[in-house]
Amino acid sequence: MGKYNFRINGHDYDVEVNSVENGVADVTVNGTDYKVELGDSTPAAASSETVQQHGSRHAMPAPMPSRTVIAGNPGPAAAAPQAQAASAQPSGKGETVTSPLPGVILDIRVKVGDSVKAGQTVAVLEAMKMENEIEASVSGTVTAVSAAKGDSVLEGAAIVTIG
Repeated sequence: MGKYNFRINGHDYDVEVNSVENGVADVTVNGTDYKVELGDSTPAAASSETVQQHGSRHAMPAPMPSRTVIAGNPGPAAAAPQAQAASAQPSGKGETVTSPLPGVILDIRVKVGDSVKAGQTVAVLEAMKMENEIEASVSGTVTAVSAAKGDSVLEGAAIVTIG
C-alpha cells in the first residue's frame, strides 16, 4: 500500500504498510512484521503518539497527528529474519546483535574492526528505566555498527554485526 521512511531521534525506520482492514494495519518496520491497531485520537493528543509494544507504552512524536498507534506482537513472519540471522553466521555472513527491548542506546563499546569474544558487552541499552548490557553472542570481528549513542531503537533493531 505504501512505503515510508521515518527518522525518529536520529534513527531511520523503513516502514511498509502492507494492508489495512477493520482498523488493523499489517506493517513491516525495518524487516520485522507487526499488526498495528489504528484509532482516532483527541486533538489534545495530536502532538504525540503512544506506541505499545509487548505491553510497554512509549510516547513518540506524531508523524500523523490524528492517529494513535498500538503495535502488537510480531506475527509469525517476524521470526524468520531472526532464524536467518542465526543460520547466517556459520556461512560467514556475520551475526547481528539486536536490541532485546525497545529503548535508548546509552553507549556503543565497540567500533568496526574490533575483535570481540562471545559474552563481551558491545553496547548498553536503557529500557524500562534500567541499563541493559548487550553482549556479543559469538566471537569475531565487528564488521558494522548500526546504532549510535542516543539512538532510540525498537526490539530487534540491529546494533552491531560480528563477522
